[in-house]
Amino acid sequence: MRMGFRTQIALLVVSVLFVAQVVGLWVFVDERSLAVQAAIGSEAAGRAANVARLIEGAPSEFHDEIVAAATSPLVRFELTEEPSVTHTNHNQDGAVEARIRALLNDGFSRDIRVEVHDIEQGLLPLPNLSPEMAQMHTEMMRGTLETIEMEVSLSISGGRWLNVATRFEKPPIQWSRASTLSFVLTSSVLILVIFWFLLTRLIRPLNELASAAEEFGRGGKEGPIVPAGPIEVRELTNVLNEMQARLARFVADRTQMLAALAHDLRTPLTALRVRAEMVEDPETKDGISTSLDEMQNMVEATLTYARGVGHGEDPQRVQIKDYLSGIYNDAQGDLKLQMGPNAEVQVKPMALRRALRNLIENSQRYGYGPVLSWNVIDEGIEICLDDNGPGIPEDRIDEVFKPFQRIEQSRSLETGGHGLGLSIARSIVLEHGGSIELANRDEGGLRVRVVLPLAMPRAIKSTNAEHEGQSQDKADPIQERIA
Repeated sequence: MRMGFRTQIALLVVSVLFVAQVVGLWVFVDERSLAVQAAIGSEAAGRAANVARLIEGAPSEFHDEIVAAATSPLVRFELTEEPSVTHTNHNQDGAVEARIRALLNDGFSRDIRVEVHDIEQGLLPLPNLSPEMAQMHTEMMRGTLETIEMEVSLSISGGRWLNVATRFEKPPIQWSRASTLSFVLTSSVLILVIFWFLLTRLIRPLNELASAAEEFGRGGKEGPIVPAGPIEVRELTNVLNEMQARLARFVADRTQMLAALAHDLRTPLTALRVRAEMVEDPETKDGISTSLDEMQNMVEATLTYARGVGHGEDPQRVQIKDYLSGIYNDAQGDLKLQMGPNAEVQVKPMALRRALRNLIENSQRYGYGPVLSWNVIDEGIEICLDDNGPGIPEDRIDEVFKPFQRIEQSRSLETGGHGLGLSIARSIVLEHGGSIELANRDEGGLRVRVVLPLAMPRAIKSTNAEHEGQSQDKADPIQERIA
């Protein structure tokens, strides 16, 4: 599936934002867990320091009562002869130890050991927590108990150890499914709407530029395209305007030169015709007159060819059914019309009529029973002209489109023509952005297939009003030269 540039950019931006949100959420959850763990560890360190201070300041007979009074469902205190933490490595970068020493005003005169580790799920927060409280705790934690246990062994005076143990769970994110879904949908819709609006404003000049280029390729009005959009699109528009102007000048110069040569040959031909009338020998006179007539016909055919590739007509929107029906009604000789679906095309009516008329006359001259038909295909409008003639040799099909190329080898203009009909037809079809093909049919005869693009769905603002006014007032130099 091919996606437009705007859709690709929108999907790319939404994907990047989604990944950024996922990464941000993961970082947020991790930082949140670390913050909760640090807060609970600091609280446990404070309670341990206070209990140690009380024990060291109280008579020994009250030590057990102080430990019992300090123990709670979340923190357990024990006074033993051996430490519960047997190693001297510290977790949490020594933060808990530093907190205890700071509260006790201790300068590393006693041994403090800290152990922090994860334990398996399913355990109660503390062994002495009642099942009812554990159930309530589990429901509050949404069934997710990622339990962390911290143990502290603190040496006190008299050679005994105060062992402190506490467990706590990493609290889950307190977001309901409805709230999460609502947030995701709302933010996604807002982001898509905003980016779609912005991308539409950015892509519109590109679409108009592409449509204007397509219009120019179909032989539409020549003129500068109004630059719009970002600076890159404006630069591209200016380059396209320059290329369009150069192509127009190139075609106009070559066509004008061809028309000028054919036009200027009229004068010497007229002079030669006058001199031929002065020849006394009738046989020589007739031969010279025949040659001059042939040269005159070639000059007129050249002028006709130049006029056929000129740009003196503006494109118009026509209904293909009415247009081809009009050509059928005006055609002379044998021709059948096979109806097809209606569609709208944008053509130069007179130029295309001339091209189709040349094709019809060729079918009538070299074949018989021509049938004109059309159909709508993916590429546009397909116009077919089938006859039952001898066809064309396969090795010479490409040659017939060249100027002054004739398949019929006689020098008679009545049977062979000038060899410009198909050249003119091909030039006109290509000017419309279409294509023309010749192919021999399996059942005999020749098929001429012309494909024209459908009319564009919207008008293209490719020229400004000032240029259109100048174009209407300015005469075509090619047509003036031909006249």
